[in-house]
Amino acid sequence: MDSIRIRGGRPLNGVIPISGAKNAALPLMAATLLTADTLTLLNLPHLVDITTMANLLASHGVFMHMNGNAKAQGCGGRVLELTTRDITNTTAHYDLVRKMRASILVLGPILARMGQARVSLPGGCAIGARPVDLHLKALEQMGAVIGIDGGYVDARVEGRLKGAHLVFPQVTVTGTENLLMAATLAEGETIIDNAAREPEVADLANCLVAMGAEISGIGSSRLVVQGKESLHGATHSVLPDRIEAGSYAVAAAITRGRVLLQHADATHMAALIKVLIAAGVEVTVQEDGILVDAAGRTLKGVDVMTEPHPGFPTDMQAQVMALFATAEGASMMTETIFENRFMHVPELKRMGANINIHNNSAIVRGVDALSGAPVMATDLRASMSLVLAALAATGETTIARVYHLDRGYERLEQKLAACGAEIERLRD
Repeated sequence: MDSIRIRGGRPLNGVIPISGAKNAALPLMAATLLTADTLTLLNLPHLVDITTMANLLASHGVFMHMNGNAKAQGCGGRVLELTTRDITNTTAHYDLVRKMRASILVLGPILARMGQARVSLPGGCAIGARPVDLHLKALEQMGAVIGIDGGYVDARVEGRLKGAHLVFPQVTVTGTENLLMAATLAEGETIIDNAAREPEVADLANCLVAMGAEISGIGSSRLVVQGKESLHGATHSVLPDRIEAGSYAVAAAITRGRVLLQHADATHMAALIKVLIAAGVEVTVQEDGILVDAAGRTLKGVDVMTEPHPGFPTDMQAQVMALFATAEGASMMTETIFENRFMHVPELKRMGANINIHNNSAIVRGVDALSGAPVMATDLRASMSLVLAALAATGETTIARVYHLDRGYERLEQKLAACGAEIERLRD
């Protein structure tokens, strides 16, 4: 199992190109199941989760053609053509689905197009329950008959799904995406209230519109979909990854460096940028991205609470906690989205961080310096928090179980090394 070794204490300086967003690309790939025509996705990141989704889609009869060297609107992401002339298999097997929770996104499209779907209950990072019952109850409102058997969701509908007024009791990103895709092929109008407002949901909706769907309210908490009998192909560019951009913004800040986040979209990162500025980081929005400058600056802790978009993203909580472990004063990090998302805290404490957990909040008191140590990653964003802490720490840090990082950060070592980090991958 690979690990990463970092010798810290070097300010980062340079340019980091931001890749296409994993959390946008996965539902966009699933959208190919809605049409027999070709869906072409530009700016696709090269990540383990993308490969996992590609393997899952191939098992359903999706034909894919990759252009690995194409440029997408100035970005460096790959171009992938997906064609699903026929869905040859309506079962998403456990061996594929267990690797990634986003696999549940095939449920809505397959059911809507084929009238039946059998999908294993999903796996992924162990950061909370993230139940799929909200997806299933909403599909039942649309006329589906749902059963759970042997760890599989078995969904069937006579004819087409029927439009319905869906009200999510709590915000769910994958739930919104699943039902949004299903509604595009349903009979009549579907209203989704308390819909997730994340940029990745809007990106999916815009792609579906390009495929012929009729959707209003994009970007709001109420989505209205007029169902169609069929959709057609389209070409769509995956939006820049706001979490990757945010993680590298913290990398610049924690090393007291200066980095241009090329292609980053500040409109998707307002909550994080507000926190960084409050902490004392200079953030400048430029035509070609976002410049993050903490060179020579004294940073201070800021209280942060995670919330659904447009609030502070839960996917940035671990990274910002690492930053505040090196800042002056105290900060409180309150997690309201996932119940198990402080698993990085014991590892940060091994590096000298002063953090105390009280229920769903962590009190972080800044220390003069973190120290390198052997640590172990527990999930995707926790892995990145350890990388960030290692970049700022004195001495050498070895991070084990970095396969988590490969799920969400494209060419991490190369991007950081290009800005002066002393980082290498150790292969077993």
